Amino acid sequence: MITEAITTTDYHAGGEPFRIVTSPPEIAGETVAEKRVAAMKDPEVDGLRRLLCSEPRGHADMYGGFIVAPDDPGAHFGVLFWHKDGFSTACGHGTIALGVWAIQSGLVPVDPTGVTDVVIDVPSGRVVARVSTAATKVTAVDFVNIASYVLHDEVEVPTSRGPARCAISFGGAIYAQVPASAFGLAVDVASLTAIIDLSREIKAWLNATDYAAHPLDPRLSGIYGVIFFDDLGSAADGNLQHRNVTVFADGEVDRSPCGSGTSARVATLHATGQLPKGKALVHSSIVGSTWIARVADTTEIADRHAVIPVVTGRAFRTGEHRFIVDPDDDMVPGFVLR
Repeated sequence: MITEAITTTDYHAGGEPFRIVTSPPEIAGETVAEKRVAAMKDPEVDGLRRLLCSEPRGHADMYGGFIVAPDDPGAHFGVLFWHKDGFSTACGHGTIALGVWAIQSGLVPVDPTGVTDVVIDVPSGRVVARVSTAATKVTAVDFVNIASYVLHDEVEVPTSRGPARCAISFGGAIYAQVPASAFGLAVDVASLTAIIDLSREIKAWLNATDYAAHPLDPRLSGIYGVIFFDDLGSAADGNLQHRNVTVFADGEVDRSPCGSGTSARVATLHATGQLPKGKALVHSSIVGSTWIARVADTTEIADRHAVIPVVTGRAFRTGEHRFIVDPDDDMVPGFVLR
């Protein structure tokens, strides 16, 4: 039973919540990746996640992170990302929020050049939140992700609305990607219920196959999210314009353009020749927030062509909370209705 008050600082990035806990229970493991595995098995740590995600303190689409020690002194801190169904391997919107939080809290001093690198260890590797400032005001954050790459060009997946061809790419987590038009849908609120149902079908089918396996680290295996996108064509400057909604975990809807999902899309679009270096992906979400993504560099990972994606967005503090658990409360850790 949690008996002490839990303090959080909450942000949103592109409309997606991110709840930061700076003093979680002690979590075993030498690295952040090891801590994630331990956290999933630790009743106290997982109980805190459930408490903060579940109603009445959270909701079915809540997201957040526990601040932990980094893998080594080369990073400022580590983070374990979580949602209503467990702990994820990556989170771009959370990284953007953490960059702003690190500057605004004074944890990382502002570089006088106006660009400050906040280095963060996450379960999938080491990422950077490159924070741009004007005086004391944060103006933008570049999420510099780990190497991202295509796992499978196209996989035909049966669904209740007919077969769909999905690309599968890794951007810190593994994402299936499919045009919403393949189902006669669009990325809009009217289609959202059908999109959530389809995401569950696609994810369940793929997770029962080898298509969901990560080639280097089994801890990164599993389809984390399904990205449904609308291709809006190219702008006058040649940049791509897409709108997407990413459904991750068990039917959880990302309100933002999704940072790690955008990275997976960058890898896919670069591999198909649609997004060369020097061009940008203007990536909008279902709520209208827009981030800009590009290929910063290319590399090779396990004989695969990979890209280093950079996703530019913003994050804003929404509140600070002090949650308590009444010892007589019989609704702990809470509930979700979806």
